[in-house]
Parts: sequence; C-alpha cells; structure tokens
Amino acid sequence: MEDDGPSNQGPAHDGDFMSEQPESGSPSAGRPPAEGGARGIHGVWIAIAVLAVVAGIVFAGLLPRIKARAAVRQETNALAVPSVNVIHLKQGAPHQEIVLPANMQAFTDAPIYARTNGYLKKWYADIGAHVKSGQLLAEIDTPEVDQQLSQARAQLNTAKANFNLAQITAQRYQDLKNTEAVAKQDVDNASGAFQASAATVASAEYQVKYLEQLESFKRIYAPFDGVITARNTDIGALISSGSNGGVTTQLFHISATRTLRVYVNVPQQYSQAAKPGLTAAVTLQEFPGRKFVGKLVRTSDAIDTASRTLLVEVDVDNPAGELLPGAYAEVHLKLPADIPTFIVPVNALIFRSQGLQVATVPDGSHAALVSVTLGRDFGNEVEVVSGLTGEESIITSPPDSIVSGEEVRVVTPAAGAARQ
Repeated sequence: MEDDGPSNQGPAHDGDFMSEQPESGSPSAGRPPAEGGARGIHGVWIAIAVLAVVAGIVFAGLLPRIKARAAVRQETNALAVPSVNVIHLKQGAPHQEIVLPANMQAFTDAPIYARTNGYLKKWYADIGAHVKSGQLLAEIDTPEVDQQLSQARAQLNTAKANFNLAQITAQRYQDLKNTEAVAKQDVDNASGAFQASAATVASAEYQVKYLEQLESFKRIYAPFDGVITARNTDIGALISSGSNGGVTTQLFHISATRTLRVYVNVPQQYSQAAKPGLTAAVTLQEFPGRKFVGKLVRTSDAIDTASRTLLVEVDVDNPAGELLPGAYAEVHLKLPADIPTFIVPVNALIFRSQGLQVATVPDGSHAALVSVTLGRDFGNEVEVVSGLTGEESIITSPPDSIVSGEEVRVVTPAAGAARQ
C-alpha cells in the first residue's frame, strides 16, 4: 500500500501540469506575443522623442551661432565698403588775383669803365651818392696819352707846312704849264704832291682829334641821374682801358631808381590774361600793410621752356627812393578769369605716379579718380584750373588705397553745400 502512493502521485502531478498548459487552439494562446509588440512600438516612439529633443537642443545651440556668423559676415562686408565724406566744388572768382614772387631792378643800371689808360687821380662820388647826368665822378692821370697828343699835334703842324709848300709849288707849275717852261710831267708831280699833302694833313687832324677824345676820357662823368651803388677803385690804382682786351676793372656802378622794373614769371595757364596795361600791386616784407601801385608794361611774348612761365615787367614809381633795386617782392596781379577755376581743400588731393588726382563719386556709390592741374595755392585750399567741370562731388581725405570703380558709402553727401 505504501509502495503504491508515490506511483499514484506522479501521474497526478503530471496530469496537473498538463492540465495547466493551454491548448493551441484556445483563445488565450496569442496574448503573450501581443504584449511584446506594444512594448516595441512604445520604445520606437520614445527613441524618436529622444532624438527630437536632442535635435532640438543641438539646433537651439547652433542657431545663435549661425545668426552670429551671418551678422559678422554682414558687418564685415559693410565695413569693407569705406565711408567717405564728399563736398561740392566752389568756383573761383571771375576776377582772380594771383600773388607771384618778383625781383626788383633799377630802371637803368650800368657799370662805369675807363676808356683810357692811366692812374686814378681823384674820385668825387662814393656809394650811396645821388648824382646827376654829366656830374664828374673821377679823374685819371694819363701821361702817355698826353705825350701822344703832343706828338700828334706836332705831326699835324708838319703836315700843314708841307701842305702849304706843296700848294704853292703846284700853283706855280700850273702858271708855267702854258709857257712850256716846265715839262708836263713836272706839273703832274707837283699837283700829285699837293693832293698827297692835303691827305696827310687830314690824317694828322684825325689823329689829333682821336687823341684829344681819348684824353677827354680821363674825366669820368655820370651817364644819367642815379645813385652810385659801387665804387671799385681808389686813388693811385692802375686803370686799364675797357677796350684793350685785357682785364678791366669796373670803376663805379650807377643805378637809376626813380622808377623800378619788377620782373615776374607768370605761370603758363595765366599767360594769355597777362596783358600790358593791367594794374599790379607790389608788396615787400619790410613795408607791412603797404602796397606800391605799378603797371604791367610789357611781356617777353615767349614761354620759358625750363620753367613754363612768361616773363612780365611791371614798372613802379619810386620818387622817394624807398624801394631798393635787387629786393625781393611779391606782385599781386588781378587777372580776368577766362577759364573757369574751382577751389578744393588740400586734403582732397591724391599724389600718385599718375600725377595729381582727386576722387569723385559720380553715381553716389562708386569712386572715380580724376587727374587735375593746380593753379594757385591758398594754404588750406588750392585752385584747380583743369580736369573738373564743377558738377563733381569730391571725396575729402580719401583712403590711400582707393581706386576707380571701388564701392564707397557717402556719409555726409550734403556737407559741401555749406562751403558754397
């Protein structure tokens, strides 16, 4: 009986176990697979949500950087375009005054040389002396010329004596010619001797006159009214004639200063306007605030190839002798402006190998370089005589690297309006 217990329980447990397994055809056979699929779909959505969150975080971090980079790029491009100030041109005056350096010279200026040889005996005028025309300046001792003159006069007397004898002889032979008392040849000889004696007398007279004139040069006279500006000799000095071909010494230098010649070199662009008759004012540093009135009297009518200027003479009256020859002066010439000119500030000029240029903004956004020619210099401003039409907008203080066609940004387009 006891041996049968365990054997009976085994089948019973097996039966219980088998009874708990559902059959394959029962309704509950598919539940475990359905629960596993739901869990997988739920995991996918969770993964997508996580990826979306991560992507959002990443995008949220990158978006400010992208915006900042775009802003930096935009700012960089904006800063790459230079900002410039422009002005409008100011036209020059219709009657313009140019101020040019000038040299003052005496109206008449001459060195005084001796015309005979000798030694200076005495002088009567020193530097600074105002002399009149014909006034005695010096005397020269000429012993050699005096001896030559005495000899020439003696030779003249001899020639006259021979002439008188030849005249008498020729007259006698003429009277005897018809009586056949003398030969015709003797008559011709007497007549020829008479004519030769007359020529000898004339030659001796010319020699005496020459030496008398040479001796008169022993006295030095002033050739015109003026002032003695130099005396280069003294008593006892050896004097050599200015015509002997050797080394000569200037005895005096005299200048006529009642009227002075002022010579000015006028630039070529103003040469057509510098005509005789224009009024000019002359100023000197030693006379501040004073102007001496002069008149343009003549020009050289030729442009100097070295300086490209026209030489002009202005005459200035100097009755009181205040103005001194050789002084430096400035001449103010009022010239009619036949050619329109424009005034620009000096900070608008560009100095390059192509020449002097200015930068303009023809379309309001791009630069264009224009070559110009300058006239007068007014310090902070200069005059432009060619290259501009007057409609341009000029860039002030342009960048050193600016080129034609470069984009620019006009900051104050109306700033030049206040300058007109």
